[in-house]
Amino acid sequence: MVDEPNVCAAARALLGAVILGYDGVAARITEVEAYNGPDDPASHAFTRTPRSEIMYGPPDRLYVYRIHGHHCANVVTSPQGQGSAVLLRAGEIIDGHDGARSRRGDLPDPQLGRGPGNLAKALGITMADRGTDVRVPPGIVVRHGDLLDDAVIATGPRVGVRLAADRPWRYWISGDPTVSPYRRHAKAPPRP
Repeated sequence: MVDEPNVCAAARALLGAVILGYDGVAARITEVEAYNGPDDPASHAFTRTPRSEIMYGPPDRLYVYRIHGHHCANVVTSPQGQGSAVLLRAGEIIDGHDGARSRRGDLPDPQLGRGPGNLAKALGITMADRGTDVRVPPGIVVRHGDLLDDAVIATGPRVGVRLAADRPWRYWISGDPTVSPYRRHAKAPPRP
């Protein structure tokens, strides 16, 4: 879209890509969120800190962080120095179900990778993967396929952010059962 930053196009391009984790687990990415660095108050890179430094490049690296006891994984998408990244929110486990269940429990298939912490756990992503180049093995690898048609991509506000809560920078494959539910942050301002 014309008025969107480049990270939004990068987010849409990740939908349908396959991410390879550990123990043979692979997931088709079904939901993502875009974060536009210093131009986005909801981004960890809004203020440059040692924690967010990896978001400033180089691109195609994993930015992994912990929140509420879970790991979450982002792919840095911007050129070096810009700080944009895409949060991997959900995925359909397409291979390695036993490996995913060994970390997530005996859950129905759609629940194994629903939500950013659950997806990272199913794939085996930890802080040790922070900085991984997702283009080349070993470790976490993202394999891009054909771009999805815009008709199958839904968009809406990001989940659980307090600032810039209404930016429609969450993208998901419409109707996919692995997509997580929308939850607005309790302290986000009322919708306009």
